[in-house]
Amino acid sequence: MGYIKDLRKIVGTSPLIMCGACVLVINHRQQVLMQLRKDNGCWGLIGGSMELGETLEQVAHRELFEETGLTAKSLQLINTYSGQEFYYQYPHGDEVYIVVTAFECKEYSGLLVHDPNEATKLQFYALDDLPKNISPPDRPILEDYIVNYRKSPSNH
Repeated sequence: MGYIKDLRKIVGTSPLIMCGACVLVINHRQQVLMQLRKDNGCWGLIGGSMELGETLEQVAHRELFEETGLTAKSLQLINTYSGQEFYYQYPHGDEVYIVVTAFECKEYSGLLVHDPNEATKLQFYALDDLPKNISPPDRPILEDYIVNYRKSPSNH
């Protein structure tokens, strides 16, 4: 997060608009990959903030590889989310209004390895049996995906 870290040196913890991308990695069993985040102790989606000059799709590819060791063979745009529901205050005090574009990834390669700086664990969860402690900005994305974008296994 070089760009955001640089801004934080100037604005401190004041609210920033933070653009980024997240990836809903869906395996062949229709489970979503989640990471147990170190910063808030909650389960969250794979993703992060945009660096200068990146496209949202590049952010998704980069974050997926950095946080999981996986390389997306294809990404499908789900939706872009923003607004009051995406206000978040990190445990260390930084405030953000997140503008996040979500992608679905069903085709990927690589060995699953978590980034020890960001997470303590990676795990696939059934969409109808998600963990209770989901990171607040990720919950509405998961809920929207389940209702509006999830395809049944018979559609593949």
